[in-house]
Amino acid sequence: MFEDKVLVCQDCGQEFVFTTGEQEFYHEKGFENEPKRCRDCRSQRRTGRTGGNRAPREMFPATCARCGVETQVPFNPVAGRPVYCNHCFQEMKESAM
Repeated sequence: MFEDKVLVCQDCGQEFVFTTGEQEFYHEKGFENEPKRCRDCRSQRRTGRTGGNRAPREMFPATCARCGVETQVPFNPVAGRPVYCNHCFQEMKESAM
């Protein structure tokens, strides 16, 4: 049903192969458009979007509701809601599984 296709990357202009396996994946997911970028350009684009040069995340001081240690969290804690240090959070997450 599918055959390998040679496509041209819209960013770098290099040819790349859209394999039968990739086409089957696209078909299963219901994607209608073929990829427009080669693997390297997709990877570079993704890295740029996820913080290659992004400013550090703002951290807020908090006290762990479980062990009482002072910690930093990536959100502004809300009064009356428990906040956990990374260690306690991981322990609670593992025990819930």
